[in-house]
Formats: sequence, C-alpha cells, structure tokens
Amino acid sequence: MATNKNARFKTSRRFGLNIYGHPKALKRQPKEQRQKKTSEYGLQLLEKQKVKAIYNLLERQFYRYYDKARKMEGIVGENLLFLLETRLDNLVYRIGFARSIRQARQMVNHGLILVDGKRVDIPSYGVKPGQVISLKEANRSNEMYKASFQDIRTFELPYIEKNLDKWEGTLVRMPMREELPFANDINETLIIELYSK
Repeated sequence: MATNKNARFKTSRRFGLNIYGHPKALKRQPKEQRQKKTSEYGLQLLEKQKVKAIYNLLERQFYRYYDKARKMEGIVGENLLFLLETRLDNLVYRIGFARSIRQARQMVNHGLILVDGKRVDIPSYGVKPGQVISLKEANRSNEMYKASFQDIRTFELPYIEKNLDKWEGTLVRMPMREELPFANDINETLIIELYSK
C-alpha cells in the first residue's frame, strides 16, 4: 500500500502551517522572500495539497472523499472536511492516543484501537456520532501512549468527549465547520473549484 513519505517539517514550512504539531516544525522558516504571483490554479492546487497533508492522504483516496462529499446533501466543501475529520486514524490522533496522524494510522493498522469494543484495523473507517474509540487494554501500560493520552496540550474539541479513566474518546456529534482544528487555515472552496473544472 502506498504511503506518504514526504518530509514533515519541509511540508509544514511550505504551507506556513504547523500541520504536525511539532514545536520545531517552523523553526527554520526562511526569512521573508519575494513571492512569485501564484495563479488561480496554483492557489487551488496548494489548498488541496495542504488538506491532503493535514489528513495524511494520497491523491486517489482524497479524490474518493471529494466524490462522496458531492453526492451528499449540504455544502460539498464542508461535507469533504467532515468526512476527513471523522476518519478513525484522525480521531485517534485528535483524542490523543497518538502524537501524530502517522502514528495514529500505524496504531490502527496494528489493531491497537477498538471502536465500540471491537477491533478495527482500517484507518479510513468512518466513525459515526455516538461511537466510542478506545485503546486495547494490553497497551494501556505503555508509557508512550500514557504520556500522549494524558497530555493536557492535546486537542480539546467540543465534538469529542474524552474519558481519561476508561482510556476512551467518544465522537458525540458531527463537528461544525468553525470547530475544526485548522478551520481558519483552510479554504475548501478552492479545492471544490479545482475538482469542478
């Protein structure tokens, strides 16, 4: 299976956005340079690549989410973001079981994550409101997972309820557009315009 092996810090600097949450990701950001004027197509492409990087997806998979989003009721761009945000690997990261989206995907692939008490090893699994995501009991003594899950700096999001005692997080409802972690840094309309051509 193809994986995204792009350099994380370089990707963050390219978009001027700390996508991976690492404190040193933007440290080596070059000083202000003269920017070439970017075309409309260039802006749309850059926005698509930014969202793909945030959710750690490759092109074919990302396009499938767009295709699904345009067949749903509502605003296509928002539907796309909601589908991406409720992927299992993304929610494992948002809950705090993993330090990065890549680590979250690996945890799911290795069968360490339970959804409603059942093992799910598909990172793209779409989590529904009310479903409970937990870490397998055998892995709860692992110091790395413990430190990550109990870190108060992890995402505090209104659509996720975290239970530290039970090692679980619940998607209580679908997120709203303005609640998404990168809400102010994404312009999903540009992505829809790109795919609509």
